[in-house]
Amino acid sequence: MPELPEVEVVRQGLDAVLRGLRLLRTEVRVPKLRWEVDPQLDALTRNQMVCALDRRSKVLLVALERGTLLIHLGMSGSLRRIQQPEALRTHDHLIWHFSGGLELRLHDPRRFGSVLWFAHPCVGSADSDPARSIDAHFARLGPEPFDPAFNADSLHRRSQGRKVAVKQWLMSGTPVVGVGNIYASEALYRAGIDPRRAAGRIGRHRYARLVDAIREVLRQAIEAGGSTLRDFVGSHGDPGAFQQHYAVYGRDGEACPACGAKVRRTILGQRSSFWCPRCQR
Repeated sequence: MPELPEVEVVRQGLDAVLRGLRLLRTEVRVPKLRWEVDPQLDALTRNQMVCALDRRSKVLLVALERGTLLIHLGMSGSLRRIQQPEALRTHDHLIWHFSGGLELRLHDPRRFGSVLWFAHPCVGSADSDPARSIDAHFARLGPEPFDPAFNADSLHRRSQGRKVAVKQWLMSGTPVVGVGNIYASEALYRAGIDPRRAAGRIGRHRYARLVDAIREVLRQAIEAGGSTLRDFVGSHGDPGAFQQHYAVYGRDGEACPACGAKVRRTILGQRSSFWCPRCQR
């Protein structure tokens, strides 16, 4: 599943080419994704300029003049920009046609992705439904990892009394967003924390190391173009390269790069977790 670095790589690539273009029309070839695409999506978004591209957690936000498109890539989704005529692929489910002849195609073999439209409501109008606002959609999410609100004090305070394994807690999106299976494993390794340890049994000084490790891992992953294990490619069609720098993820039975002990694998929350029994306590 594309995690925060992969979505940020896509955002950066698309922001450079889409901002200022006009969305001429939206072609919905397969509406049945994770949630069915609004049948009025083309009419709702037609002939609007792209004002900005942003990201919240693992969701891409495409701000148009009268609302915002939320695009989630799900398990296997990718967004590719097409400048020259190119044959459609089997799983190209949505196509956005922009001014200047540019196309953006959502390719999603497993169809776990989603495309939602949030209009900008007029205050006091019949359309101003707070349950349908973007803020309400993201209400349960924690802070962004590069936000100052994500720090050792808040992490330690939120963890008090929690018996769940720290890795599962990180991945819940409550203490911080965007830290999925791969980057949780790598950050916990760099911070020297056993992923099985209860979140409430970790001291503030160790959480300070974890905050730094999460930011460091995510920043390096973004610079490397994200991770490509199966399906992920950036908006130019290029795979990521951060998987070449994994210390523990997917390396069970191999030597820890720091101490030489064999990396172990276990299942936490139905997900594979990797750690060094000597370096992580």
